[in-house]
Amino acid sequence: MIVNISAVAYLISGVCFIMALRGLSSPISARRGNLFGIIGMLIAVITTLFNPGILSFELIIIGLLIGAIIGTTIARKIQMTAMPQLVAAFHSLVGLAAVLVAAAALYSPESYGIGNSGNIKIASLIEMAIGVAVGAITFTGSILAFTKLQGLVSGNPVVFFGQHWLNLILGVLIILISIYFVSTQDLLAFWILVALSLAIGILLILPIGGADMPVVVSMLNSYSGWAAAGIGFTLENTALIITGALVGSSGAILSYIMCKAMNRSFFSVILGGFGGESIYKDETGEKSVKPGSAEDAAFIMSNAGSVIIVPGYGLAVAQAQHVIKEMSDALKEAGVKVRYAIHPVAGRMPGHMNVLLAESSVDYDDVFELDEINSDFSNSDVAFVIGANDVTNPAAKNDPQSPIYGMPILDVEKSQTVLFVKRSLSPGYAGIDNSVFYRDNTMMLFGDAKEMVEKIVKSI
Repeated sequence: MIVNISAVAYLISGVCFIMALRGLSSPISARRGNLFGIIGMLIAVITTLFNPGILSFELIIIGLLIGAIIGTTIARKIQMTAMPQLVAAFHSLVGLAAVLVAAAALYSPESYGIGNSGNIKIASLIEMAIGVAVGAITFTGSILAFTKLQGLVSGNPVVFFGQHWLNLILGVLIILISIYFVSTQDLLAFWILVALSLAIGILLILPIGGADMPVVVSMLNSYSGWAAAGIGFTLENTALIITGALVGSSGAILSYIMCKAMNRSFFSVILGGFGGESIYKDETGEKSVKPGSAEDAAFIMSNAGSVIIVPGYGLAVAQAQHVIKEMSDALKEAGVKVRYAIHPVAGRMPGHMNVLLAESSVDYDDVFELDEINSDFSNSDVAFVIGANDVTNPAAKNDPQSPIYGMPILDVEKSQTVLFVKRSLSPGYAGIDNSVFYRDNTMMLFGDAKEMVEKIVKSI
């Protein structure tokens, strides 16, 4: 009877996770989606704690306290600029957990009910081999992604002769060693499998440059989900299997959507086969810019017929979403038509900009995706770019050597006037210059995004 109750509880938890994903698909229902996710996790944790197989509540409580303290500390101190690398770091922990659980199950199968030492069920061995391979790849791949995003190592792609052949050889070896491990249950074969998977995790991320890291982080998210599902099979935990499968499949779908948005090959992401050189020469041949003030920007926008606001990661970093709403309202009162243009990878997390704008009560009817509004820039008086860099860079269309070449961009340079809010002329996330800075119709507004917009609002 206890087992049945647990199964029902885990099923309800799984349904909550599905509803959470559905809610998060729209800014309007995002809060409800988060609530479903919290409820689902709470049910899963409580159900697990009441499992009669639990041997030590003390260790579980200690683990929960340690995790809670670390998680709370990170959440309070983490800067918005470090959010992508934080996500990558969290993915690595899921991968490491998969490896450790598989190792524990191998050395003590009786504790997991999958057989005895040297006589483990074939199905469990297969699950173990797949789980440890995916987990190890996720671990080292996420660690390398973290170091690139954090700037601990160069974000430039690392390419060497025979790289793809080496990956292919390692992939074949992983399959062969997995088969041998399942057949013999050899401990050495298990650790060789771990070592090969750790190595290929690094090699898959090495050739990928900073411009394509958002897609990679999304794919690693998918890997972490499948690794969690593998842990679920080993532990025979229904909730973990469902959750892992949801994260794995949704992460893969998200990666596909991002690849499509950035004009990248989905299979190249999986195989670590893309990422160009981070070299860009300003096509204008000059480095002179036209700096402006908040008063200048206020005057130009107040006298404009239409303004398209292009928010990016810099807006999130400065937490300027509320003041940008004030600016929008002030312009509307002055009779200006105001809309928002969102790039599919704006903020480096799909949907991130939509959530920020929703937080400041921006009207959803004013928010448009790239495909819906891109043709309107040529008819717009002003493009107000705040914190977006790579997603407005013409190098994606004009420079075949650029790491973002082929990625669809917002054509802000076609507007009559471009007001570009930026702290400095430093390159964007992809590590390349943006020629829009140096165009005759661009005015650079240097300074903190929030402070600059506050000054503009006062001037309006």
